[in-house]
Amino acid sequence: MSIRKFKDKQPVIGRSVLIDPSAVVIGDVVLGDDVSVWPSTVIRGDVESIRIGDGTNVQDGSVLHVSHAGPFSPQGHPLTIGRGVTIGHNAVVHACTVGDFCLIGIGAIILDGAVLENYIMLGAGALVPPGKKLESGFLYVGSPVKQVRPLTDREKEFLEYSYQHYIQLKNEHLQQNTAQPAQHSC
Repeated sequence: MSIRKFKDKQPVIGRSVLIDPSAVVIGDVVLGDDVSVWPSTVIRGDVESIRIGDGTNVQDGSVLHVSHAGPFSPQGHPLTIGRGVTIGHNAVVHACTVGDFCLIGIGAIILDGAVLENYIMLGAGALVPPGKKLESGFLYVGSPVKQVRPLTDREKEFLEYSYQHYIQLKNEHLQQNTAQPAQHSC
């Protein structure tokens, strides 16, 4: 695994975290407890901070990044991801806020300043434009994203199941010695 300091910022790793050897975590990044970072993922906190909550899983090939402070974005945009979030394969999550118990579909793109509240399902390939706010408890699909319908109780239960399943899978990978746990640094 590649955990890299950038300037004076070293990633901070919670307890029982899995970072695949092919993944890269750079700079001002804090990973909560039980986070899993799967193959070929990039989490780059080089020009702003990235905070990822407990139990979140970032699946294969995803890119998580931030925006710098400059003339078009005076304060910059950090990336904040809540707890129990499932980020599907090849998603791009850029300089936004994602609440708790969300599912980011395979290949979805979330852009600068967007806000996803809690309990959201974002469909595969969806595009969330800059600054867009998505209300809790709904399914969103499309490019640009549109609210489709309220989530059922069963779907909300699935959101909690999904992250718990990935914690179990992470633990199995660690127990099978297919990966080494990241060094806890909190």
